[in-house]
Amino acid sequence: MAQTTEEQVERVRALVASIPSGRVVTYGDIAATAGLSSPRTVGWIMRTDSADLPWHRVLNASGRPPAHLARRQIARLEVEGVPIREGRVDLAAARHRFDYG
Repeated sequence: MAQTTEEQVERVRALVASIPSGRVVTYGDIAATAGLSSPRTVGWIMRTDSADLPWHRVLNASGRPPAHLARRQIARLEVEGVPIREGRVDLAAARHRFDYG
């Protein structure tokens, strides 16, 4: 696997920072927009460098947060008005589309 560059990290960080309150994106959305080969790269970047970002607005493709973050992530999204049904974000209603690629 190719090493993740600082430029890629900063691109992912900028994309996450640009997600408006009340909207969400998937790891795959960010990977596609940032030109990365895999959503897993986005996940790695988020795990290592996103404490100061709205991390809670990034989800997997199912719209369901991981079990260890679910309560905290859902609570933050609910405060922002994100539609949630049975522990899953309604991606069709809440998905943000990036204006640039």
